[in-house]
Amino acid sequence: MTPEHPSPAGDVAGATNHADNGAPDLRPPLLTPEAERGVKGARNVLLSFARAIELGDYGQAWAMLGPADREKWTKAAFAGMFSDLDDIAVAMPDGSMEGAAGSSYYSAPISVTGRDAEGRPVRIEGEAVLRRVNDIEGASPEQLRWHFETVTLSATH
Repeated sequence: MTPEHPSPAGDVAGATNHADNGAPDLRPPLLTPEAERGVKGARNVLLSFARAIELGDYGQAWAMLGPADREKWTKAAFAGMFSDLDDIAVAMPDGSMEGAAGSSYYSAPISVTGRDAEGRPVRIEGEAVLRRVNDIEGASPEQLRWHFETVTLSATH
């Protein structure tokens, strides 16, 4: 089974991967090309991002961000938004998909909840915008996959 030949048995083309250090590889699982192109592909990326945050693997979550967001937040600053929280839960309700000039965009709200060191509830809210280039000749494999265009997050307590 390879990315070019995903499993015909369903939408997911592979089992959970593991990083070289034995930690779970939280990158989105491979999907069939049909599933990857639509909402299911975008949600796949969002769910992997949410899982990384809930498991406290802020480095993998940060690595999923787009270049502008990785400049906006250093890896340490991004981790700092969540590292002092307990009982973290990430909600990403359904969003909306639209197309524009050869690309598809998927926008969804994000809500991260947890408790601070004193046990007070904390809520961090924002929006994620994902993008993928539609099947245009010459597009790179990275462009053809859903990826974060922008993420906004701010604490609301």
